[in-house]
Amino acid sequence: MLALKAENISKQYRLGQVGTGTLSHDLNRFWYKVRGKEDPYLKIGEANDRTTKGESEYVWSLQNINFEIAQGDAVGIIGRNGAGKSTLLKLLSKVTKPTTGKIYSNGRIASLLEVGTGFHPEMTGRENVYLNGAILGMTRKEITRKFDEIVDFSGVERYIDTPVKRYSSGMYVRLAFAVAAHLESEILIIDEVLAVGDAEFQKKCLGKMGDVTKGEGRTILFVSHNITAIKELCNAGLLLEKGNLVTQGDINKCIIEYQKNSDIKFSYDYSNDNVRVENDKILVKSYKAEPINGDMINIKSGIIITVTFMCKLKDVDIDLSFFLKNSHDLTVMSTGIMVSQNKNSEKGDYTVSFEIPPYTINEDSYYFDFFWGINRSDIAFRTELFGFEVHGMQNQFGEIIKSPGILFPRITHKVEKI
Repeated sequence: MLALKAENISKQYRLGQVGTGTLSHDLNRFWYKVRGKEDPYLKIGEANDRTTKGESEYVWSLQNINFEIAQGDAVGIIGRNGAGKSTLLKLLSKVTKPTTGKIYSNGRIASLLEVGTGFHPEMTGRENVYLNGAILGMTRKEITRKFDEIVDFSGVERYIDTPVKRYSSGMYVRLAFAVAAHLESEILIIDEVLAVGDAEFQKKCLGKMGDVTKGEGRTILFVSHNITAIKELCNAGLLLEKGNLVTQGDINKCIIEYQKNSDIKFSYDYSNDNVRVENDKILVKSYKAEPINGDMINIKSGIIITVTFMCKLKDVDIDLSFFLKNSHDLTVMSTGIMVSQNKNSEKGDYTVSFEIPPYTINEDSYYFDFFWGINRSDIAFRTELFGFEVHGMQNQFGEIIKSPGILFPRITHKVEKI
């Protein structure tokens, strides 16, 4: 059974204007409509790319979005800043209308889009709980039945009869989340608001959202830049980029695609790339990841990672540390090597290689931090620009082969002075 369905929804904004813009534009739209013609302003506008200066005053925050969300799904909406995530949630919450397309929903929707959304600042916490419940169409009796549970979860019992305008941002979001999660709505929409709460409350919220989907069968749409939280909570995903829906479906595939579309470089050579990865101590000249066996990196090929860099320091100890992370931002292995010791470093080029043995890591996109240290104390340089992808393998039954996972993999390394 479907909880939400979006059919070809788009949202256009006119920069510097509130609503549809000017009276002349509204009259022009009306004139085209009565003649049975298409809105002329739908033919203009640019994608919402914040990194470039546009030529049009019209911007498409979302374009031609289509998806279906089943009842009981926990859907993570991911993408860079400006991708259209918050705009999509506002459309689904009916805070604003789409420029084109239709949205179908089955059930009441509770939204937590910004800190304190839906709260009246002059009213107390208690009054706002009842106000939010009434907006959702609940009776006073239904709200009263849930009231003690809401206050207990929020942890603001002492201030429940204080006007919320005197609440801190943390107290605001605690009470707002407690109301949204406990009142009886079939669909719960949550924007990146949990960042306001402390670590303990974030963990508590994630646990509650897990209970809501798995135990109560309610539908959750969750926007967050915390990929680990998305991975733990969600079973499905939507990946947005510059207002377009790039990938939808399994959350792991969406996360991997998101990582691949980030600024991570899968190969690098400073003589060919426009990027210069350096500071006054280290210049990274090239990087590559290659299979030890075969012509493609997969779980049985093994991986050799090679980085060539120029050391601009003389007569110091230089060490290089390597921290490998997966697409969920979890560190899966780390190692380190002394490039020079006994304070005998020379200015010039070095090549360092790391070998990861076969059957160590699974299908995923990976990236890593390199830390260059000086005299075992100070960090000379750090970069997390580089990464690689491990391709999946199937057995004879069509199942994805999983690595057994070596608890303490032996990562060999080698240093050469060029």
